[in-house]
Amino acid sequence: MSQKNDRNDAEAICTALRQPNMRFVPTKNEEQQDIQAIHRARQRLVNHRTALVSQIRGLLLDRGIAIPVAITRFRRLMPDILVDGDNPLTAIARETIADLYDFLLDLDKRVKVFDRKIEKIFRQNEDCQRIAKVSGVGPKTATAIVAAVGDGCEFKNGRHMAAWLGLVPRQSSSGDRQVLLGITKRGDRHLRTLLVHGARAVVRVAAKKDDPFSRWVNELRHRRGAAKAIVAVANKNARILWAILHSKEEFRPHW
Repeated sequence: MSQKNDRNDAEAICTALRQPNMRFVPTKNEEQQDIQAIHRARQRLVNHRTALVSQIRGLLLDRGIAIPVAITRFRRLMPDILVDGDNPLTAIARETIADLYDFLLDLDKRVKVFDRKIEKIFRQNEDCQRIAKVSGVGPKTATAIVAAVGDGCEFKNGRHMAAWLGLVPRQSSSGDRQVLLGITKRGDRHLRTLLVHGARAVVRVAAKKDDPFSRWVNELRHRRGAAKAIVAVANKNARILWAILHSKEEFRPHW
């Protein structure tokens, strides 16, 4: 039965269907599929852009020109490097890197086109508008969450959704010995990344605030460190988003 063929695949599917605890991927409607298509296309371009920046940085480093890792510094320094006739770049190398840089600028324009599409969908979708009131949730996160989970009916509660996103601790327990490790990182990597990036902004801004929620974030950061505080905020946001989508109610902060 270890061989992969159509017969064994069909038998495995039938066996899975008879399992009472089996969970299935929620069906997406056309609107959700369209939103996911936009997000996936945009992420593909962003991945190409990241790889292109790394390649340009590597080619420059081969000639003794080092650029800081931050992409903002890269964008600011590249025009000066290309016009500087005193640096070690040869004419051929300069022309090659200039062509790659032009390609990078073209990718930037294409990414902005998808950003505008996401903004338009965000403004027209009531669920997106509702969950965007949560700290750390912007248009990209809101549209991606709505496209992926809809009204959240596939999840029993908010913790199940957080676990589906890989934002809960990984366990290695036996008997009465319980060991919690780092987060599982299961589920949709794109959604998890968006929630973590949003949580990182929340933790950063909380240091300058004194409201109850910010005090909770700051205390957690001082007690457990910034990384764990960011994941905790992302986990809390995932639970809140499920509650809003499932109940169709407006976000009401309890702090």
